[in-house]
Formats: sequence, C-alpha cells, structure tokens
Amino acid sequence: MTKISLSSRQRTIAGVAAVALVGVAAGYGLSFLGGADDGNGNATAVADCEEVLYWYDPMVPGQRFDKPGKSPFMDMQLVPKCAGGGADQPGVSIDPALVQNLGIRTAVAERGMLETETTVTGTIAYNAREMAVVQPRSSGFVQRTYGLAPDDVVRRGAPLVDLLIPEWGGAQREYLAVAATGDKALTGAARQRLQLLGMPESMISAVARSGRPRSVITITAPVSGAVTMLAVRPGMSVNNGQTLAEITGLNPIWLEVAVPEIQAGDVRIGQTVRATLTAYPGELFTGRITAILPSAQADSRTLTLRAEIPNPNLRLRPGMFASVSLSPDRREAVLIPSEAVIRTGKRTLVMLAQGEGGFRPAEIRIGRDASGKTEVLAGLTPGEKVVVSGQFLLDSEASLGGVDVRPIDEAAQAGNGKDAGDQQKLQRYSADGTIEKITARSVTLRHGPVSALDWPAMTMAFAIEKPAQLRGFKRGDKVTFRFIQADSGPQIISIRKRGQ
Repeated sequence: MTKISLSSRQRTIAGVAAVALVGVAAGYGLSFLGGADDGNGNATAVADCEEVLYWYDPMVPGQRFDKPGKSPFMDMQLVPKCAGGGADQPGVSIDPALVQNLGIRTAVAERGMLETETTVTGTIAYNAREMAVVQPRSSGFVQRTYGLAPDDVVRRGAPLVDLLIPEWGGAQREYLAVAATGDKALTGAARQRLQLLGMPESMISAVARSGRPRSVITITAPVSGAVTMLAVRPGMSVNNGQTLAEITGLNPIWLEVAVPEIQAGDVRIGQTVRATLTAYPGELFTGRITAILPSAQADSRTLTLRAEIPNPNLRLRPGMFASVSLSPDRREAVLIPSEAVIRTGKRTLVMLAQGEGGFRPAEIRIGRDASGKTEVLAGLTPGEKVVVSGQFLLDSEASLGGVDVRPIDEAAQAGNGKDAGDQQKLQRYSADGTIEKITARSVTLRHGPVSALDWPAMTMAFAIEKPAQLRGFKRGDKVTFRFIQADSGPQIISIRKRGQ
C-alpha cells in the first residue's frame, strides 16, 4: 500500500471540498425530509415521528400551528415538532461525536467569591471641611502684611496681618485708670467692655501686666493649610467681620474619584480606597470614602466619591492626578466564565449542556464581572454545565427550532425543591456581626471569622426568608445570627440583637 503525503495547501483544499460536499448532502436531505411534492408543485411536510406536538415555521419559531401546511410568513412548508425524547429534555441535540469537531466547550457553574478590584481615576482636592475664615473683631487699619499671596502654605500660628484698632487704645486707658483706683467692681466692668470690643483675653492680660495700652494686634493663622483667599493689603481699612483671608486645611486632604454609574452599587461610605500618584512612584496612599455626592455627571455618566487621605507632610497637593483602586465588598455567588454569557439586549442567556449532546438555553440574571468570571444572581444552580465556546451557534439553532428558554423561576424552583428536602440536614453556623445594609431580600453583615467554614472576618450579604425577619433592625445594629449554606448561598435562619 502506498502512503500518500499531502502538502499543507493540498490538505486545506481537500477540507474545503469535503465541507462543500457535506453541505450539498445536507441540503438534499433537508429537502427530502421537508416534504413531498403533491403533483401541483406544493410540498407537504412529513413528520418522521409517532406523535406531533405542533407545527411551526423555523423562521418564526414562536408561532405554532395545529396542522401542517404552508407557512403564512415564508414560502416554505411548516415543520413538525415531535413528541417523545425532547419532551423530557427540551433543547438542541447534537451527535456527541460532532461536539468536539464543532469546538463546543463547557464549564461548571461553581459557588465562590468574586475577586473584584476596579481601577478608576481621581484628583486630589482641597478639604473644604477644614477651611477657616479669618475676620477682625473690630474695625481698624492694616499696618503690616507678611508677604503672603494666594495658594501660599502656612502653618498654624503663622502671622498674617497687623491691625491698628484706634478704638481699643481709648478703652484700654480707661481700664487702666479704673484698675488704679482699686475698685474691683468698676475694674471688672471695664474689663468686660474690652471683651465686648473684641479684644482677646491674652491682650487684656498683657495690658494689665504692663500698664501700657496696646492698639495693634497681630492676627495669626488658626489652622495649617493653603491660603485660598487673601483680601488684605497694607494701608487699607477693614471693618468688623470683614473676611481677610480663607485658609483650607491640607491634612487630611480630599481625593475625588469618578466612578462609572454601573458600579455605583458596589461602593459605600467607609470603604477603603488605595491610590498611586505619578509624583511618588511605588508609594501607596490609603484612605476611606467619606461621601458619595448626590448627583451624577450627565456627560460622563459617573458618580463622584469623596475620600479622605492622611497628608501629614503636606506632600499631596490639590490638582494632582491619582489612579485609584476600589475593592467592593466580597460576597459569595454562583460564578461562570464571562464568555459563556449571551446578552440579547432584552435578557441574558446561557446554553446549558444536558448530556448526550443535548443543549438548552436558560435565562439568568447576572451581577458583577471580574477576572473573566461573572456572578449569576439567579437562573443557575451550582454544578450545572454551561457552554463557553460555540454557544452562539447553539443559540441560533435553538431559536430556529423554536426551543423554549428555561425561565429563571424554573431554576429557582428546582433549587428550592432540592433544599426543601435537605433543609433540616444542612449544618447551621453562628457568628456575630454588625448590620451594614438591609434590603427586601438580603442583609449585609460585617461579621467575624467563622472557623467551621474557614471564613475570615469579612463583609458579605446573606439571604433572608422574608422581610419580617429584619423588622426592628437598622444599619449599625450589633447582632448575633445563625445561617445555613444552601445552594442559593448563605441564608439567615435566625437573627437577634446582641445582648438580648
């Protein structure tokens, strides 16, 4: 026997020819199965099955007909939907020998923690909560300024301006004259008058010790920070209560972060943020979210978060650009590869592998994506297999064949039915924690370690049976709770306030 060796190009040409022959044969077979000519040029579909459930047009699979005939939508015959086999396991069937040739791969839905970390941009900004307004308590004249300009950084106690207040001089001389008489009542009244004129207690004491009036006062910076407004010049006159300067604190300093609107549900006040700046490569700055601003940016569809970062050496300056990492709360969920998800625009699907070459579309509700994994909030149970390669081909075939999509509630009922029989057999766990968030179907708890499950201390969501379980509870309550590890996730069995 002679062994023939083909070149790479020859093998490619042979493969293309084989595919063409298969297509011709399939077309001939489909035309033969599709119907037989009745002599008048009309084809009647032949059902190669014992019982026909209904007839349908593959191009409009949602419309069903009670008897065969010509489709009212297309110039073609209706196709029968056979009973038996597919009734127990609806879906698309493929010869198992062809599954590998079609490149169909599957993955198992598993329960786990989604390691999410979002990187967004931020900007260092002034801390408006630490702003101080400098005002004189009496009218006077500016004798001296100390060479300051807007945006200068000053320390607390640094001199800002010397003011000459003529009114203080006459009142101080009267006070000294009354004090010389030794009348304590009159001296106390004169001293009170100086206080009402806005004179600080330290200056009154200095005048009493020295016996000389002092009508010039040096106003100093009440806090450390940057001079964000300066409205004083030598020789100008100032009035009582006039703003001379504004000083905004730089420690702690603000970090304003733009977060996409789609991730708004993953952030909360008190959450830790980590920032890196190009000015200090290799150095990490950490802080906590102190505010989530109430309005979104209409042009960029982002929310602004405000975090406070310690800045003891005042190295961080407003306007600096930062790359910010956000780590949302970890929560346990059913995870599948992100490539298995089919987004149709109206709903989200996956193709389930049912064994023996069977596949069926199923509707799911998804959560977050990270590291190539997607959270499945409803519609799948752990252990089910989903198609991660070739699913679009299968979905198209299911649509043409009129295959029903498994609804979300069907998967939930199957999971609940399984749990109902084993509910009492599931191990129960106890822990202490603090309530962070309450919704209609879950409670988010910041709890301590659970040694029986090898869980460290963390913040995560627990499902509840009904909202009445959390009646009387609020955010911040310290609680003791018991829960089970059901297929749908950790579920609260009982919860009470600590100490009760």
